[in-house]
Amino acid sequence: MSGPYDDIMGLPHHVSPKHPQMPRAKRAAQFMPFKALTGYDAAVIETARLTDSRIDLGEEAIDALDEKLHILTARTAEHPSITVTFFRPDERKDGGAYVDITGALKKIDEYERVIVLMSGEKIPIGDVLDIEAEVFAGLL
Repeated sequence: MSGPYDDIMGLPHHVSPKHPQMPRAKRAAQFMPFKALTGYDAAVIETARLTDSRIDLGEEAIDALDEKLHILTARTAEHPSITVTFFRPDERKDGGAYVDITGALKKIDEYERVIVLMSGEKIPIGDVLDIEAEVFAGLL
């Protein structure tokens, strides 16, 4: 061998008698890159999160929904139990999700165009996909 380090190649590894050896995990950690992009992981997760698109109702579905709303308006005093499927827009990105909410009907506010449940939940009529209730049995 005729390299520049031939004189030290065979020597034993130096171990300090005063300082304990650093654990292998800590030695590896000092060579890990630091995170210069704070929030990057959260942004990647948010981008990967899927949302649904709003479904456009056809004329027949709109007519059926209007008929259900008229029936519910006539029976508001009974506070019937209803299940409303509606589109809830996502707060952070385009799209949203279809959700079902079940509760007792308080009123249908035609001025604000919302369905109000006894729990205080307000559902925009324009976002409603379907309404199910026992009061529709035999009527539709």
